[in-house]
Amino acid sequence: MNKLRMRFSKTGRAIYISHLDLMATMQRAFSRADSRLKYSEGFNPRPQISIALPLSVGTASLCELMDFQLAEEVDITFLRDRLNRALPEGIEVLEIYEPTRKNAELKWLSVEGIFEYDARKVDIMQEQLTAFFKRESIPVEKKTKRGFGEVDIRPSIREIAFASCGEALSVSAVISAQNPTLNPDLLCAALRALAPEIAPDFAKFTRVETYDAEGRIFR
Repeated sequence: MNKLRMRFSKTGRAIYISHLDLMATMQRAFSRADSRLKYSEGFNPRPQISIALPLSVGTASLCELMDFQLAEEVDITFLRDRLNRALPEGIEVLEIYEPTRKNAELKWLSVEGIFEYDARKVDIMQEQLTAFFKRESIPVEKKTKRGFGEVDIRPSIREIAFASCGEALSVSAVISAQNPTLNPDLLCAALRALAPEIAPDFAKFTRVETYDAEGRIFR
């Protein structure tokens, strides 16, 4: 069967499932849904399943993308419901379709988050955060394949805005999804390193949407 693409969400308690455990969970769900995954050939066969942008533990998402191949033809109209019945709480298949675009075309991620402060006024924090992210350069230490190194994350932030949300601040940003990948947690890491007086006491993020280089929704 041709390659298929799944868009799914990962919320609630499921955000604490690691990437490796998520892959195992998905494989079990296919088995329980009576849909056999296709395996690679060779001495160490592997299921034909891959997630475009592995998600960090603790981050929620409404737009995860997973490519897979099945060993036999199925009606994808009913596959979504069968998989949802087999998946744990917090993981929901939103749609399944035949992809027309390569994952290499995925460039930007829309994320939303919350910044909480224990004893600082959010209106003052909002003004200073907006000024901070207007800097031309925001160097921060980041883990790479070669170890730790300093990188400038400013080019990886296409847009970012803050708004009052009760006693907290809401964060809306469009950040680089790959080449390079910007983990939204690095936004907080940059604040802790360069402007600790405005770094939040608590922060959480949710991936909302995926885009190509031109800003069009990627599917």
